[in-house]
Amino acid sequence: MKVAIIGGTGSQGLNLAKRLAIAGEDVIVGSRQEEKAIAKVDEVKELLSEYDIKIEGMDNVEAAKNGDLLILTVPLAAQKPTLQSIKEYVDDKVLLDATVPLETAIGGSPARFVDLMEGSAAERTAKILKKTSVKVVAAFNNISNSHLENIPEPIDCDCLIAGDDNEAKQIAKELIEKLPGVDVIDCGKLEKARMIEKITPLLIGLNIKYKSHYGGLRITGIPKE
Repeated sequence: MKVAIIGGTGSQGLNLAKRLAIAGEDVIVGSRQEEKAIAKVDEVKELLSEYDIKIEGMDNVEAAKNGDLLILTVPLAAQKPTLQSIKEYVDDKVLLDATVPLETAIGGSPARFVDLMEGSAAERTAKILKKTSVKVVAAFNNISNSHLENIPEPIDCDCLIAGDDNEAKQIAKELIEKLPGVDVIDCGKLEKARMIEKITPLLIGLNIKYKSHYGGLRITGIPKE
């Protein structure tokens, strides 16, 4: 399975790419500009030269076309145009949406949430792609980029996911739990993304308050498979 990270040259997308490639996944890093994706991948290969990884760079459209599973890692402002550019190639695929509606999209604080008409960014993705057969799962919203970047240390966080298709969530779980230290918690239907996404600005605010980069979330008291 090829994992294509759409908008993958930002810090979150690129660090996810590193982690998944180290875990043995065949990874595509997508960008609006192919040249930027290739340049970032070359940097990753040099940085991770001790690992035997499979990673390549493409523009977002080619990444979506060639990927079997897609991960969207773009700011809110880029969500709609990015999805519209790849919608021709999402049919019958699982798309993990890491978008969080932060106030930074309108020049505000990263510790504040923007309410969307659709309820959540993940539901917005599903609406934009409603004429396709893609299966949308909210995922990776609450994992600090610093945790992702801190290779090879395990990630002391749970990954909360939500989606309307159980098979898609199982595929997501199997992929995400290849990241060391991460347990996946299935929170239910896609509408639960409304609550999952709102945790992120809280964690950002806590990191700012306590001068940390590693604030995360663990759910206790429930069985984990």
